[in-house]
Amino acid sequence: MLEHTEPWDITAQLDDLRTQGLWRELRPLDAVDGVTVRAEGREWINFSSNDYLGLAHSPEMTNALAEGVAKYGGGSGASRLVCGTHRAHAALEEALADFKGTAAALTFSSGFAVALGTIPALVGAGDTIILDKLCHASLVDAARLSGATIRVFPHNHLEKLERLLQTAHGRVLVVTESIFSMDGDAAPLREIVELKTKYGAWLLVDEAHAVGILGPQGRGLAAALGVDQQVDLHLGTFSKALGLSGGYLAASRQVIDLLINRSRSFIYSTAPPPHLAHALSLTLELIRDERGDALRQRVLSHTLQTQSLLAETGLASPHCMAAILPVILGDASHAMEISTRLRDTGFLIPCIRYPTVARGSARLRITVSALHTAAQIQTLGNALRETLEPQG
Repeated sequence: MLEHTEPWDITAQLDDLRTQGLWRELRPLDAVDGVTVRAEGREWINFSSNDYLGLAHSPEMTNALAEGVAKYGGGSGASRLVCGTHRAHAALEEALADFKGTAAALTFSSGFAVALGTIPALVGAGDTIILDKLCHASLVDAARLSGATIRVFPHNHLEKLERLLQTAHGRVLVVTESIFSMDGDAAPLREIVELKTKYGAWLLVDEAHAVGILGPQGRGLAAALGVDQQVDLHLGTFSKALGLSGGYLAASRQVIDLLINRSRSFIYSTAPPPHLAHALSLTLELIRDERGDALRQRVLSHTLQTQSLLAETGLASPHCMAAILPVILGDASHAMEISTRLRDTGFLIPCIRYPTVARGSARLRITVSALHTAAQIQTLGNALRETLEPQG
């Protein structure tokens, strides 16, 4: 008689994750006070958040949300095309289009939803998508969902990109991030714009980790380089420098109209709460004014200080004025050990492992915020130096 086995037994899969040093678990925080976080009676300085400008828990954010709730209440009540589009959504999209210098914009419930809704709506079978190898998982998943032919070029490898453009067919979409989320380095956007123009391709740039930080008024790397008007599709998120949640696509009026009619993650999702859109409009005003300039200057100062300390410790860091500074350690178990030792000394810097990054490139992903102090960064440098020394 055959031995009965449970078809949905996933014990072996879970054990394998533990064996490979890839086990993950949720660790709820009890309180967040700027860059200080607390849980279970302990306290850490947080060097892992994407709240680059420190707005998520700011008085301005709290007041904007309270004002939005008072004016619009809680949920939106329906999807955008039913009765879920409130005046706050329209106002935010108008402000975003002005901010990004496009004819129109459309907001989504998350950055992931933007990618999943945009790419399959614009390209499909018979078309070609060309992605940088280090593009975010949402962009990769969206490309697969589209049914288009997918081609991948090595990270920032312009010669390979051009060769792929020469053999592409149908509608051709080049996809890249501006600041790469795990490496903190920048895409050569000027050169990519030249290539996409030469071969008649469209260009989608994910500015999730650049908006709010780089460029005039924090408009991103493309604006900083003066090529924003040559980018066809501006993808971004509200969950990093803007301190809230959601995502957007800024583009031509025709593109946005097509997304309203064909983007499944937009059409079939309940609209984000209107009070969130209200708060985001006010936050967008903040990052564009002198207060935003001051916060960006603090982030830049803290980035430079951290880069210098990493260099003194013998650790390489990207030559980019972004707020992401990876410390690549290689082995996942070793990186986990270093992360744990830093946690024991009062610093929250979780280890980033496969599949978020390639096997053998596990790392500490250090991020800096406008709320950090020079003293906290110096203390982190000392802790890294001590923690990375071999244990006797």
